Amino acid sequence: MALFLYFIGFIVAGYLALNVAYLFVSAVAGRLGCKGDVYLPNAVDVQRRIAVLIPAYKEDAVILGSVVANLKQSYPTDLYDLVVIADSFQPETLEKLSQYPIKVIQVEFEQSTVQKSVTYALNALPENTYDFVVISDADNHMAPDFLERINYAFGQGWLAVQGHRKAKNTNKSVAIFDAMNEEVNNNLFRAGQRALGLSAMCIGSGMAFETNLMKRVMNQIQTVGGYDKELEMLLTINHVRVGYLQDAVIYDEKVQNVAVFNKQRTRWIAAQLYFIKSYYKVGFQQLMKGNWQAFNAFSRSLLLPRTILLTALMLMAISSLFTGSLPFQLFALSLFAMMVACLAISIPTVLWKKISIHDFFVLPSLIFGMFRALLNFKQASKVFLHTPHAETTE
Repeated sequence: MALFLYFIGFIVAGYLALNVAYLFVSAVAGRLGCKGDVYLPNAVDVQRRIAVLIPAYKEDAVILGSVVANLKQSYPTDLYDLVVIADSFQPETLEKLSQYPIKVIQVEFEQSTVQKSVTYALNALPENTYDFVVISDADNHMAPDFLERINYAFGQGWLAVQGHRKAKNTNKSVAIFDAMNEEVNNNLFRAGQRALGLSAMCIGSGMAFETNLMKRVMNQIQTVGGYDKELEMLLTINHVRVGYLQDAVIYDEKVQNVAVFNKQRTRWIAAQLYFIKSYYKVGFQQLMKGNWQAFNAFSRSLLLPRTILLTALMLMAISSLFTGSLPFQLFALSLFAMMVACLAISIPTVLWKKISIHDFFVLPSLIFGMFRALLNFKQASKVFLHTPHAETTE
């Protein structure tokens, strides 16, 4: 029995070490080696036709503000269309939207998901009209030069790119930590991956794809939530690499209360587990074929959520102090220190300056919420858990 427990402990410790090693290498690579795949030139590039798809489910509170903000692009107004995919909107909201120079596609599904809305809109777009499509959440505000930078990336031969999603608000403690989490993801899974020559991870919004490619791939996706994981996997299976545009900024509303944070993370964990179940065979098949990009896209899904990983490492480091085993103490403390360093170097200084001692009091609730999400993930695997948004100020 003791030998069996030792073996299990060895496996668990090895798994945690692989998690930390992957994240630490990505963090250092992202901080030191990647400034984004494309820069704006002095010369004017060919200007392409763009459709900005905005899937919106009951987003009456924020959609008008987003439309106004996203119409302020430096890109020529006759070369891009905002396409609001309105799911379950109030009639008065639809009436107000009709007053703006945008397109509105009304949809209604028995079970609403972002994937269904985007796929419906892609199939409804007129053929051979748009060179590429951009996906933006209903609460997202594109920086004025966002489309200009995306357009230049496609001029450089990219078929799929992910922009730099930043926090639109840091007005609450939860929002600050959510903003930090966003930037950690940007450094680890976009900047870091590209610095290592790998495909950047898609994030669900602020991303752009060649139109026919996106249409073909989206029609293959059936997931309830987290379609971006499946999207990236299908792209890499087809040897399409996703670029990362560090300077193409799109602002995203951050969660402002613990309850919404917990619901959002429940949806994310459900999507992660669904993806592992659906693609573990495909992932290893791609490895056997030598497609490291696709295998890496799958491997990232095997990583523990960072909040849970950090908690596990902290508990292991503390418990090691009572074992009397110096090698185990060094191992546990080193892993915990590496994980802390990984997070510290990934968070921009501007966000560190926003945090106060008072904000740390919300951390136990967020950590507890992540563990609750592990127990409640089955709910999100059957029904799309919508994250409500509201107009925010800094």
